[in-house]
Amino acid sequence: MPQPTMIQAGPPTVPAPLRGKDLVGKDRKETMNDLHAFIAGLPKAELHVHHVGSASPRIVSELAARHGDSLVPTAPEALADYFTFTDFAHFIQVYLSVVDLIRTPEDVRLLTFEIARDMARQNIRYAELTITPFSSTRRGIDERAFMEAIEDARLAAERELGVVLRWCFDIPGEAGLEAAEETTRLAVDLRPEGLVSFGLGGPEIGVPRPQFKPFFDRAIAAGLRSVPHAGETTGPQTVWDALNDLGAERIGHGTTSVQDPRLLEHLAERRVPLEVCPTSNVATRAVADLSAHPLKEMVDAGVLVTVNSDDPPMFGTDLNNEYAIAAKLLDLDETGLAALARNAVDASFLEPEGKGRIKAEIDAYTTSWLAP
Repeated sequence: MPQPTMIQAGPPTVPAPLRGKDLVGKDRKETMNDLHAFIAGLPKAELHVHHVGSASPRIVSELAARHGDSLVPTAPEALADYFTFTDFAHFIQVYLSVVDLIRTPEDVRLLTFEIARDMARQNIRYAELTITPFSSTRRGIDERAFMEAIEDARLAAERELGVVLRWCFDIPGEAGLEAAEETTRLAVDLRPEGLVSFGLGGPEIGVPRPQFKPFFDRAIAAGLRSVPHAGETTGPQTVWDALNDLGAERIGHGTTSVQDPRLLEHLAERRVPLEVCPTSNVATRAVADLSAHPLKEMVDAGVLVTVNSDDPPMFGTDLNNEYAIAAKLLDLDETGLAALARNAVDASFLEPEGKGRIKAEIDAYTTSWLAP
């Protein structure tokens, strides 16, 4: 079976010369390297990335060594094989085994700050990190200590690394209504300062969206924004359910939306963003391969898309790689990539002043890069 880890974008296709660059004497490889370099320095925001799923091999190995009863390998080189998924159900099984490594507030704080460090290396200025508090509190971590750990890491990340973090608390759908009730209580009653949104993750098959309506209603009434996963491994009806029953303002994945032209039209007209994660979709077998990914169909239909990494170390990717993949799938040059970065900022729940600051950084960086 093919290895889903380290899916390579390959050199992005650039439809026009790189404006402002003297390409005389440059071969195509050098031109492509320029585009990768542009992506690396581009200020970015990320809206669909999971807390535990962002644990780097170094951190996973360290946590596995701390907790010797875990089945997760302690050797970083063994994690590539461990993170090879046969299907989405197997991915969830492996993911939960890593969740089980987060057992103390110290583990939570370490993980959260190290994620921000990895983001800083990619010039990610802002991220909405999806956290599943139920997975930690049911394993015995005190709920208030959990909140204090993520908030301490958030403040340190902004102060020391220049990375602004916000939280999305999500319901693990496979855990049912008990998890929904607990997640809602934690989000509404113990709401940490960085919490901005409320989500629903886990498998979609056998987990219908409408049953979670009362919990989303409560979260929305408390001022949280609705961002459920939908249409990743099930059809477009799941996206409709997320919109109509859960009040979704953004859709996590939404991959199968392209199967319903009326849904695409609705998403485009209402400017409901899709949080697209190309490598993730291939790794979990939601999409056969990158050439079959519907990202271009979404864009051609006028849908606002953002590009994200989902569970980056588990899928052998990062946000820079996802931008390179998008450049290839959409035939983007630097200006197009900058517009994609602006999409994420516009679709975020960051306050207007923060949005303006990051978009100004994007524009200044792009102008400087393209200058003669």
